[in-house]
Amino acid sequence: MATSTTVQDGKPPLHAKGNAYSRSIDLQSAQLRIRQAAAKEKELQFTALWHHVYNIDQLRKAYLSLKRNAAPGVDDQTWQAYGEELEVNLQDLSERLRRGAYHAKPVKRAYVPKADGSQRPIGVPVLEDKIVQRAAVEVLNNIYETDFKGFSYGYRPGRAPHNALDALSVGIITQKVNWVWDADIRGFFDAIDHEWLIKFIQHRIADQRVVRHVKKWLNAGVLEDGELTRAEEGTPQGGSVSPLLANIYLHYVFDLWADHWRRQAGRGKVIIVRFADDIVVGFQSRKDALEFQQDVKERLRRFNLELHAEKTRLIEFGRNAAEHRKARGEGKPATFDFLGFTHACSVTRKGRYMLLRQTMRKKMQRKLQELKKELSKRMHLSIREVGKWLRSVIVGHDRYYGVPLNRRRLNAFRYHLLCHWWQTLRRRSQRCRITWERMTLFAKRWFPLQRIYHPYPNRRLRVIT
Repeated sequence: MATSTTVQDGKPPLHAKGNAYSRSIDLQSAQLRIRQAAAKEKELQFTALWHHVYNIDQLRKAYLSLKRNAAPGVDDQTWQAYGEELEVNLQDLSERLRRGAYHAKPVKRAYVPKADGSQRPIGVPVLEDKIVQRAAVEVLNNIYETDFKGFSYGYRPGRAPHNALDALSVGIITQKVNWVWDADIRGFFDAIDHEWLIKFIQHRIADQRVVRHVKKWLNAGVLEDGELTRAEEGTPQGGSVSPLLANIYLHYVFDLWADHWRRQAGRGKVIIVRFADDIVVGFQSRKDALEFQQDVKERLRRFNLELHAEKTRLIEFGRNAAEHRKARGEGKPATFDFLGFTHACSVTRKGRYMLLRQTMRKKMQRKLQELKKELSKRMHLSIREVGKWLRSVIVGHDRYYGVPLNRRRLNAFRYHLLCHWWQTLRRRSQRCRITWERMTLFAKRWFPLQRIYHPYPNRRLRVIT
């Protein structure tokens, strides 16, 4: 008979662990065997995978990897409440998954602001759906990580945004890139065709229990304002399985096709970097770029996808772009944005070509506006309390945007943030006006000096994709 187990601070009590080390080794060994089989035979279909998903240790690992303070789904079940009877709950969940009695619940609709002022809809699954999805992704990644192309970076283990940025930078600098095609797929997550997606999954997964549960997640529906809606296309953003399904879809729709195109139809050098639905392709030949742009439109149309007209463009870019445009009497090469950075052609003091990456102006302005509103909410807190919070904000900002040659934008972020703090403090009282000299003392105390966290791309990335 299962015993009740309580989780505190993200860790199960010692009596529930048993031989945790041996169980961890067993999980790793099973997943290693799956990965080896997938890598050895690219056409192999896996017929027995679901028992790895409903394994108690796999479910426990998935539960402990979830965010503790994440918003609850439609059932209002929180991570802490579920952990109060963790072993009992996991045993019951595992049994339902084994018997096929598990039913996916609708996701709760929420919205997050986008850069263009609009809102991106996301779905908040219930806790048990998060656990099962996380466990399924852990197992399926062992197969698809052997299949996915090297230029695919979005939402994959061990592949952060800066890996994609490094690959793009090294490709542009070291390869014969004269044109850049910057593309975005319109409403990608809402346009995924369920029928095509299932066909793509079945190319590798023959275990119908896995396929059946993917269908359950796709057809669970969305609950918004008490109204349940179901769609025949799209996968709600917010669940653990959604990024993997999106990568599987684009792997078959775009990655395999684009890799074949550049090998067979491309006349010159072609580099590709994709992060989710953001795609950058570099071309040596303008003719290749134009043909690729036309062919990819037709390719995407076959699978219910289309390019975002306002966010997709072809620009002259690269080491020779400035010289060629000057010879034609044209202005400087255009810039393009990718993963929060504006990429521009520049030169060193010695006149050598270099790729300049700076924080996107719109993103920085939007972030500063958000911080200004938050400062207003914290207006009457102590200087020490707000200062510690601002220090963590600056450190987090630098950890992402701290790349070589971006010091000017890092300093601009600090300066404008200090100005917003000053304005907020001056509104606290009409009698006491804090001077700018005193604010500089606050900056020395609470604003850490700018720091470049990331090395030059060619030092970190040794393999060009």
